[in-house]
Amino acid sequence: MKLRELEAFDAYMKYGTMKAASEEIGVSQPMISRLLGTLEGKLGFALFEKKRNQLKPTPEAHLYHASVMRLISQVRETTQDAAAIANNQLGNIVVASQPTFVDTFLLDAIRSFHETHPDVGIRVLDVGMRELLRTLDKKYCDVALGITLEAGNYSAQVRKLARCEARCIMHRDHPLAKQDKISQDMLHNEDFIDLMPDSPLRKRVDEVIQTESKDRRTVVEMGTMRGACALVDRGVGVAIVDPFAELLLAGTSVVSKRLVPRIEWDLVFLTPDGVPVSQVSESMFTEIQLQVARLKGMGILEE
Repeated sequence: MKLRELEAFDAYMKYGTMKAASEEIGVSQPMISRLLGTLEGKLGFALFEKKRNQLKPTPEAHLYHASVMRLISQVRETTQDAAAIANNQLGNIVVASQPTFVDTFLLDAIRSFHETHPDVGIRVLDVGMRELLRTLDKKYCDVALGITLEAGNYSAQVRKLARCEARCIMHRDHPLAKQDKISQDMLHNEDFIDLMPDSPLRKRVDEVIQTESKDRRTVVEMGTMRGACALVDRGVGVAIVDPFAELLLAGTSVVSKRLVPRIEWDLVFLTPDGVPVSQVSESMFTEIQLQVARLKGMGILEE
């Protein structure tokens, strides 16, 4: 049976006359009659009894109409869903991200995305860089935010968002807080709060600073940038962090200084290799770009 036949039947059952049914679905009255007759022939049971030149629905017609109404409703919902998908207003998106981004600007991007895409479900995977790369390789996420430190060859399509430069943070009462920039020789004999050894930034810091500062002391290792900032605020030591940490320092006693020489890397937007990028994913990229532009304006990120 055809959808048009079911629509004609539904309209007649609701309005009770050929004229009203024809106006409802936009066809002629003779066409309504033909559609009803064709449908009845396909069903194998009578839908109507003719009385005084009118069609009176049979008990079977009333039973069948309940099923038809459900079907038409589902078809309309499917049509609406298709329109919503075309307009980026339906679906789901899985975002994989390193914890620092989840703690800072990614939350603002997600808020803006949700405001414009209220019917799109969002799942955030808060993972380290190694797990993020595996997630991309296995295609467990739609989009990801990562960095180019220790990344190797991505199994992904890569779009550069910004250039990042590491910062050295310390308590405002620390002697180094008076310096404009921090050089490697200033870090001799300092107590360090470091990220875990498998962190890409920790590895780069070890490469750059350890060779010059043989006596560098790691007193605490932390799994998150937020935790490292909190310990610096308590005067436990100094830390070398990514620039997003500056977004976590409001209301603290921590100051941020640039390093000499610079430790740099790229912030990148990633999508799984070999998978077409959906319009929903492109919309998330746009929201992330807007937040990155804001951070560039604040001097936290560079082109």
